[in-house]
Amino acid sequence: MGRLVYWGGVLAIWGLIFAVVFFAVFARGLPDTSSLDAIERVPGITYLDRNGVLIAARGSEQSPPIELDTLPDYVPAAFIAVEDRRFYHHPGFDPIGMVRAMVANMRAGRVVQGGSTLTQQLVKNLFLTPDQTMRRKVQEIMLAVWLELRFSKDEILELYLNRVYFGAGAYGIEAAAQRYFDKSAHELTIGEAALLAGLLKAPSRYSPLSETERAAGRATVVLNEMEEAGVITTAQREAAVLEPVRVSRTLATQHAQYFVDWLDQEVQALIGESSADLVVETTLDLTLQAQAERAVRAIIARDGERGVEQAALVAVDGEGRVRAMIGGASYADSQFNRAVDARRQAGSAFKPFVYLAAMEAGYTPDTPVEDQAITIGNWSPRNYDGTFRGRMTMAQAVAQSTNTVAAYVADRVGRDRVASAARRLGITSPINTQPAMALGAVEVSPLEMAQAYAAFSNGGRRARAHGITRIRTRDGQTLYERREGEAGAQQQVINNPPLYYMNQMLRGVITSGTARAAAIEGYDLAGKTGTTSDYKDAWFVGYTGGFVTAVWVGRDDNTPMRRVTGGGAPAAIWRQFMAAALPRLDVQRIPDGPAMPEGWQEGLQAPGQDPIGDILDGIGGLFGGEGTPAQPQPQPEPVPVQEPARPQPQQPQPQPRPAPATPPPGTPSPQPSEQRDEGREPIYF
Repeated sequence: MGRLVYWGGVLAIWGLIFAVVFFAVFARGLPDTSSLDAIERVPGITYLDRNGVLIAARGSEQSPPIELDTLPDYVPAAFIAVEDRRFYHHPGFDPIGMVRAMVANMRAGRVVQGGSTLTQQLVKNLFLTPDQTMRRKVQEIMLAVWLELRFSKDEILELYLNRVYFGAGAYGIEAAAQRYFDKSAHELTIGEAALLAGLLKAPSRYSPLSETERAAGRATVVLNEMEEAGVITTAQREAAVLEPVRVSRTLATQHAQYFVDWLDQEVQALIGESSADLVVETTLDLTLQAQAERAVRAIIARDGERGVEQAALVAVDGEGRVRAMIGGASYADSQFNRAVDARRQAGSAFKPFVYLAAMEAGYTPDTPVEDQAITIGNWSPRNYDGTFRGRMTMAQAVAQSTNTVAAYVADRVGRDRVASAARRLGITSPINTQPAMALGAVEVSPLEMAQAYAAFSNGGRRARAHGITRIRTRDGQTLYERREGEAGAQQQVINNPPLYYMNQMLRGVITSGTARAAAIEGYDLAGKTGTTSDYKDAWFVGYTGGFVTAVWVGRDDNTPMRRVTGGGAPAAIWRQFMAAALPRLDVQRIPDGPAMPEGWQEGLQAPGQDPIGDILDGIGGLFGGEGTPAQPQPQPEPVPVQEPARPQPQQPQPQPRPAPATPPPGTPSPQPSEQRDEGREPIYF
């Protein structure tokens, strides 16, 4: 007995020493807890579309703290049921819950459960960083115990509900109830309480604004947990499932999160740091944005089996105002903005810059060229279908996206001149001048491509893509306002006759070339497809008078799709979007641009020019490219160039089309009509 007492005392002393040292080590660097009652408020930013409709709210949205005993019993119970069933029975951390989560994670081979209590979550939100380290976890437990010693359980729960982040810029349950449902937290229904409790796991992934199905599924899980915990009866659960939850109409169309992310970076650059709440008036049209999302979702669903996983879309008007932007298939799954930040090879969608340089060097659409094997240095391009068609016009080469001709023309004109033309129109990414550049071995973003093609659509003027028209404080003080012609925009970058020739040839891509699937009857349309080797990227960039839409599809891991070309999924997305958008826009035919030079006659070359030269002598080879598949046939007859008869050098008139909606008097063209979104369908669990 003496020895037992002795060694027990020794072990107790060493245990005490270990505990003191352990806590001393981990307590070092603990955050200051004196700011527990202080709320650090980030200025709120409200984004409006071009018609004044709310797009999104960023920054902090705090409402006065709400007292726990004023809430319906099922509201706090919903959070306890799904987040911390043993909340009233642990000292701040839950050893049983931690062991249960550890076992579940080991069985699954990945993290499927967390062992954090509500008190620990509050500690993370108030004091700690989200770093997943052993030191931070120990500090979290220490602070959770400290909170439990200082406050009662109800006070901790009240503090939690008033501080936790619910997404959409809302901090605290009162702000969340106001933002999502236009009501106070006192008035929340069982279904609404379940929806808010379900948000906490991942506010973006389970947002009822952008991910209604996931939000409904998560809310159902919460209702099941509430019933199992005895918080609600089976009858109450069934009634909550049958009753739809309607999101606030002002937030029912939160489609443009990629667009808002892009603007977030611009706001600070334009006005610097601001402590005031801001209102940002943007160029976006929410109706067009919703139509773009529908088109992207439909075609990805249709072509998913062919490897189409991601898409990006940018629509700009002739002044460079971004009217719609899709940065990926799902914002909840990935916030990476492929419309702005991704750089993918342009394929044949880059060829218009090649042919623009050629037109400026004296070529015309009627210039005869030879589609045959060529070699430039040690590189030999090939056509999409592996065949050669012999003699054709340059207009036919553009329409059929003939690689050998584009490579020859770029080499003949000078690839540095091609790069210069692309930069002049708005391509800002680095451009290599290797021979393969002519076929689009240049990495660009959809935003750049839309910006560059805008010059073809608006009479040859440069357009700088932008999304902000004005920034003001909520009390009306203007901090920034965009002025027309800002930063070199509206500079004439394409003159005639090159502009006329390019529009003539790019119309042919839709009427008789690789983008026939994009045609919309009654509208003057032009554009260019693009497909990279091995089908890793597919593009279609098309336009009408004063309106351009660029579409890209592909995969984030840069693996090939299954024979998806620019004339397939991208053209289908473009057509579905434009067919819905064009009636809303006051679009005109593609404008003529500046006057033709004196004495110009169509089909004549400038004096001293010899654009034909030694056409492709002694050449041959193979390389990946893009065009329209065709059955191999010996020397097919070239497609005749369609030339409309006209008394003077003007662009051909498009076929008659139904009159579009008329904008209000004095509204600059093109402008969308004043239509509003219908709002989102109610959410059912």
